[in-house]
Amino acid sequence: MALSPVLDENIRYIEAHLPVRESFDFMTRHLYLGKTPAFFLGLNGFCKTEVLQQIFSDLQDASYMKDEKVADIVRYMDGKLGYAQASLCGSWEDIFRNVLSGPVVLLVDGFSEAILIDVRTYPARGVAEPDLERATKGARDGFVETLLFNANLIRRRVRSEGLVFSMHSVGQESKTDVAVAYIRNSVNEELLEKLAERIDALQVTSLTMGAKSLEELLVHKHWWNPLPSIRMTERPDVACSYLMEGHILVLVDNSPLVLILPCTVFQFTQSPEDYYKSPSVGTYFRLVRFLCIPVSLLLLPLFLLITACFPDMAMDWGLLSDGALTKERLFFYILAVEFLLDLFKYSSSLSSGKFSGSLSIVGGLIIGDIAVSLNWASVDVLFYAAVTLLASLAVADTEFSDAVRLYRILLIVGTGFFGMGGFLVCLALVLLSAATTPTFGGFSYFWPLFPFNKKALGRLLFRSPTPKAQPSRIWYRGKVHR
Repeated sequence: MALSPVLDENIRYIEAHLPVRESFDFMTRHLYLGKTPAFFLGLNGFCKTEVLQQIFSDLQDASYMKDEKVADIVRYMDGKLGYAQASLCGSWEDIFRNVLSGPVVLLVDGFSEAILIDVRTYPARGVAEPDLERATKGARDGFVETLLFNANLIRRRVRSEGLVFSMHSVGQESKTDVAVAYIRNSVNEELLEKLAERIDALQVTSLTMGAKSLEELLVHKHWWNPLPSIRMTERPDVACSYLMEGHILVLVDNSPLVLILPCTVFQFTQSPEDYYKSPSVGTYFRLVRFLCIPVSLLLLPLFLLITACFPDMAMDWGLLSDGALTKERLFFYILAVEFLLDLFKYSSSLSSGKFSGSLSIVGGLIIGDIAVSLNWASVDVLFYAAVTLLASLAVADTEFSDAVRLYRILLIVGTGFFGMGGFLVCLALVLLSAATTPTFGGFSYFWPLFPFNKKALGRLLFRSPTPKAQPSRIWYRGKVHR
């Protein structure tokens, strides 16, 4: 709906559609610009008060007004608002969306357009290094909950003329700002077009959990696909490295997570730590991290399979110190230890940093010792479970590690109840689940392994020196699936 040139009608429309008299944080003022009536509307706390005071002090200064009446609103805005971003708007929908986002509005009698003045400021925390993506060397900043700050962190690192932040709005009630960042002439145009269409077509009330909610809206998964479909990061250096390779970044206001498109399974095995070390050391730790994935997935199920189904082999290999343990008791021990490890990890992650270290270490030692004494676990099971836990913690992405944990529990349960047949069937189900994990755009989740790309696979497995690691072209991944 368009504005009226009559100021009183516009004020009545505002009072009918916004709780300006009920909500304490709405700021309204009846003003005079010379002899021309005006009305100001904004949100307290979203505006730089000192800038607003200077602007309206000048606008209401008689010596500042050459004419007593405002005759041309465009000329007035260009001549009087010199140190603030200002624009004209004639739609109530756009005005309300802007006011609720931070900019203030100035309505002038006699004109069907209002002046939007962007002097917004948001409460924000410091750009500290994210806890889950720490590096021993390198940058110590991280994304925060303010979209503009996050865009600045990217722009500071990538000063390309082709860097674009395309703005969208998602949520009928929340109207959350979503920015799509890409570099022109490097981005996959088909994927970019599909992403913009999908975001604009979303019919949701709000993005309750920010970037995570948007991820689930962009990629629809079944319950049997626990692996993450979109890579998310809180590190600007990681996001910019993908951006320079032709990927698309999606920034969501009120969320420190940045989505990276397109996605493959190998992205969850990389860490910025690899590039803050020498190429040989970085390659070694990258290969160790790759090895930790099958160890985390298969160590406990294979231990249960060998000790339960082939006890003589287990004793010959020295896998068990007590040959009197039955298959049922071993199965119970492994399930109990698996539950205890998950309990320790979850409780320590939610507790204060002052207590999480001591809680996990001391609690694990005490309860593990008592569990062995009470025959609720064995020393052998505790050892293999501890190695499994260390391998899980070595995986760079926690969401990927949690998905591997679910696969491991499935293998343990299948092996415990059905032996060798259960292990093979569950392993086939795990592989099928991973192979059918959907991605945005329909690209292969296992690229560059399938379809095979030798050069790209070498870059993923081995940490290349910086001169050779510079992106010279965009990797071809196939066509975008509509």
